Amino acid sequence: MALALALVLVGSLAGLAIAASSPTKPATVKTRSNTLGKILVDGRSRTLYLFEKDKHGKSACSGSCATNWPPLLTKGKAKALGGVKSSLLGTTKRSDGTTQVTYNKHPLYTFVVDKNKPGSTKGEGVDAFGAEWYVLGTNGKKIEKEGS
Repeated sequence: MALALALVLVGSLAGLAIAASSPTKPATVKTRSNTLGKILVDGRSRTLYLFEKDKHGKSACSGSCATNWPPLLTKGKAKALGGVKSSLLGTTKRSDGTTQVTYNKHPLYTFVVDKNKPGSTKGEGVDAFGAEWYVLGTNGKKIEKEGS
């Protein structure tokens, strides 16, 4: 029984190490139009969010927060496509040493509840982990829909 538990633990830790590994290429930020307007999405068309608890371009989201709101990580300078302003793209170092993409000094995140559905915005206006989460517009500011 102890051996089985140890194998499960090692397998789980290996999975975490893979999930937390650094990317092998530059991230892509592009645009998509939906009911909120023209929004920022990653290279797989997943909606990108800002976290209002982040200050001075630094992420305040780690641990279970980052599990639910995965940071957009990059290797090197991120690529801007479509209506994304490359002058607003940047990066910040996370506490774990990885490099996170920023837009207008806002660290960028996806949301697991969007379940890789392109354009899904289920994280819009969510209050979690000590602050609210918002979709970003191409101007680098949060988009607030009515009632959020």
